Amino acid sequence: MKTFFYFIAIAFVAVSCKQNTNKEVTETAEEINTAESLAYQSFGDKITDKEVMSKEEMMAKYENLKPGDTVAVKFVTKVNEVCQSKGCWMKLDMGEQEAMVKFKDYGFFMPKDIDGETVIVEGKAFVEEMSVDDQRHYAEDAGKSKEEVAAISEPKRTLSFISNGVLLEEKL
Repeated sequence: MKTFFYFIAIAFVAVSCKQNTNKEVTETAEEINTAESLAYQSFGDKITDKEVMSKEEMMAKYENLKPGDTVAVKFVTKVNEVCQSKGCWMKLDMGEQEAMVKFKDYGFFMPKDIDGETVIVEGKAFVEEMSVDDQRHYAEDAGKSKEEVAAISEPKRTLSFISNGVLLEEKL
């Protein structure tokens, strides 16, 4: 009789351990699915991937801005270039043009190897006239040749952006 109770107790423990294992596997699968839907690295302020404009919608906003105007926005596009000195600025693909992005209060930096990657940026968009000196400085940071830097000879209207937060799409 004692043996019978031991057998029942061992069977009960074995069954309850097996159920916990299945539960753990299910929970792990749910965590993986959740992680796949949130596949971003975050830089700066915490932002979400909700209510994001396309680069075409953003370009329409830029076209209506005059120097001195600003607009708070969040949009998605590809990275064309990143500062190779520190990652302290990036240029984003806006179709025919690029947007020069700097980071609020110089508070964060981006990885230097993200050319071609997709990002969501949130912050303030504006247009400005960039001086020759500033253009040359950014060209040097980007690793351009001395000839390319010297060829910059006049101010240009630039699409500018001060970002408070960036989401960088992760590759799984």
